[in-house]
Amino acid sequence: MAETMKEIHWVGSSKKDLMKMPGDVQDIFGFALHLAQSGAKHPDARPLKGFGGTSVLEVVENYKGNTYRAVYTIRYSNAVYVIHCFQKKSHQGISTPKRDIEVIESRLRFVEASCGGL
Repeated sequence: MAETMKEIHWVGSSKKDLMKMPGDVQDIFGFALHLAQSGAKHPDARPLKGFGGTSVLEVVENYKGNTYRAVYTIRYSNAVYVIHCFQKKSHQGISTPKRDIEVIESRLRFVEASCGGL
């Protein structure tokens, strides 16, 4: 029996932003998203703090002194929604910068409205 794969939906500029990242980082994030599509979880995927549970995940990759993040949600049964892909530029701690949190919140609201709420 063939495995059913969820669709990928890119929110805002997330795909364009991912495509600007180094190839090795794209490969890691692409594999994490592929696993999410099939219902599995990448070993480095973890819940994004402050977003209520395990349905909003992030994968963090350090590459040549830079840190890259991909945030996606598996909250909906029909698709994996890629919310935000970005390079973390702040060097103050490991927390996600406020501007990026605001982008994530805004895009999640858009997805929730598009999908008819939770």
